[in-house]
Amino acid sequence: MDTLLLKEALSASAYPGRGIILGANENGRAVIAYFIMGRSANSRNRIFMPQGDGLRTEAFDPAKVVDPSLIIYNPVRMLADSTIVTNGDQTDTIFDHMVSGGSFETALATRSFEPDAPNYTPRISGIVTLKDKSFSYKLSILKSLGMPSGCARFFFDYDTPVNGIGHFIHTYRGDGSPLPSFEGEPERVVLSGDIDRLTGDIWDALDHDNRISLFVRLIDPAAKSFTTRIINRNK
Repeated sequence: MDTLLLKEALSASAYPGRGIILGANENGRAVIAYFIMGRSANSRNRIFMPQGDGLRTEAFDPAKVVDPSLIIYNPVRMLADSTIVTNGDQTDTIFDHMVSGGSFETALATRSFEPDAPNYTPRISGIVTLKDKSFSYKLSILKSLGMPSGCARFFFDYDTPVNGIGHFIHTYRGDGSPLPSFEGEPERVVLSGDIDRLTGDIWDALDHDNRISLFVRLIDPAAKSFTTRIINRNK
């Protein structure tokens, strides 16, 4: 697989939808990035808000909310040495399954794509798990088979991170009607710089008309400490 520059991957489409990037920067820090984009007024009426050591989406103007079911959720939650990041309420499903002794995979086996016909938006999910002063990560996408009842579930397991390399998965391949779902393996991308550079590089590469919010976290696996940045288009 080709390795893309981060800007190249992020700017390939004006509307990749929601996206997750997991990997390691050149110093071996775990990188977690999650962004949301929007075209409708309801989708654009959102902000990211920290919630404990995790993240929640909230309405920027509660009076303008039309349907909160697919736009208000917990994108990021932490459980022991694992950080879960998703584009929907399956974050809570994964968290609850793991608390009960289940796994990332068994949790997502109970979920499907979003019920937003005709797009049937994929559910994308990731998890970073610290281990022995290093970490591993996984990504998943749950996609429609082109009908309301058929779901294909794909899982990608990266047990040995490579410094300076990450993997990027997003909901859509581009604009369209209906919106075409992401295809293939997560894209391999270059990750470099400290948290402020990474945050700036990602935000600047996203389409300026459609970008809404961005969350970036760097984790030091040896110290089990992290640093977080959040950018909201709506101030």
